[in-house]
Amino acid sequence: MKKATVKPVIVEALSLQDLCQFCQADEAWVVELVEHGVLEPEGSNVQTWQFHGVSIARAKRARRLNRDLGINVAGVALVLELLEERDAMMKRLARLDQT
Repeated sequence: MKKATVKPVIVEALSLQDLCQFCQADEAWVVELVEHGVLEPEGSNVQTWQFHGVSIARAKRARRLNRDLGINVAGVALVLELLEERDAMMKRLARLDQT
């Protein structure tokens, strides 16, 4: 029997409504993420916001932190910042170990 292969869908940008649906979150929560600097949409106002690659991944991660651990938006912003700093330090340490 031949296994079915699933082709990944590459999403280049999402509107606010699409991002909310993708993350299973309401618009007010996503707006709070933008206000706390967690997400950086393109567009001059909420109706024209477009979220791209990194923002989409961060929103999904933020939603998991909020949903699974009950962390509020300010806490999510802090946790994501610390995780990114840790990742950068781990990469730097790996480079130093190679020399």
